[in-house]
Amino acid sequence: MDVQALLEAVGPWALAVIAGFVFIESGLLFPFLPGDSLLVTAGLEHQALGLSVPVIAIVAFVAAAAGDQVGYLLGDRFGYRLFKDDARILKTARLRETEAFFERYGGRALVLGRFVPVIRTYVPLAAGSARYPYRRFLPWNLLGAFLWAVGVTIVGSLLGGVPFITDNIDVLLTVVVLVSVLPVIIDQVRKRVRARRVARVEEG
Repeated sequence: MDVQALLEAVGPWALAVIAGFVFIESGLLFPFLPGDSLLVTAGLEHQALGLSVPVIAIVAFVAAAAGDQVGYLLGDRFGYRLFKDDARILKTARLRETEAFFERYGGRALVLGRFVPVIRTYVPLAAGSARYPYRRFLPWNLLGAFLWAVGVTIVGSLLGGVPFITDNIDVLLTVVVLVSVLPVIIDQVRKRVRARRVARVEEG
């Protein structure tokens, strides 16, 4: 999607389009919208759009936070019913693992997941499905939405003129997040390896 052409085409409705795209990607289980590149482009083209960077950032923050609220509520109300003991993918055991993961890494997952395309759509749904306490979800959700919306918009206004940044913003943000969560990944791998060794010993 050519987000620059889209924003230029909608003219005075650009701010509404930004808010709508961010909200839908964040909370309505439609992960294939260009949230990162949209905010970068909006930050870069803010003068041509007749908008200020703070206004874009604030609107994106509100839309992102609201979208995650919807995602959490959907997971809290309907997500639990999707898991079955004998299911091929959505097994109850997986839900238990998700609950344990959020209990240990909930805040970090909510914040860092915001910066990864597709993942940011499903993290709030998973949090709601896993019954992650709302009183803990809310502040982390607001922090993640703020850092993402404001941070990416500012990156666009400052560095969006660099073609490499504009063309690869999704990949760059994902790499940053992967580096940040590497200790968590290593910890999970060690636990699985340890659990398999224990199971083999017990079977032997």
